[in-house]
Amino acid sequence: MPYDPDNVFAKILRDEIPSTRVYEDDEFIAFRDVAPSAPTHILVVPRLVEGVAPASPAALTEADAAMVGRLVLTATRIASEQGLAEGGYRLVFNSGEDAGQTVHHLHLHILGGKALGPVA
Repeated sequence: MPYDPDNVFAKILRDEIPSTRVYEDDEFIAFRDVAPSAPTHILVVPRLVEGVAPASPAALTEADAAMVGRLVLTATRIASEQGLAEGGYRLVFNSGEDAGQTVHHLHLHILGGKALGPVA
């Protein structure tokens, strides 16, 4: 699916929709999910570059490798800052409808705060 510049995360990045941000820098923002799947459920989203972002993990190219590495490292740091490091946490990318992706803007879920069930 092509990138939609009016998706909910793009609107959050443009401050058109409010969010509870827990982190932001020049490359990423992180905010609490409005429908959490765990006591701590944070989304880490890359900022727009020239008005777009990858729509999903399937849209990534070799040119995105460094950004994805920084995305994972940023999520790990946020998880630690949120007190999840000791008990553990899950990082999740969803890609496509069958995986449950509902917003077509690359994003990484941080889930934790309780014992999480099996992945599949």
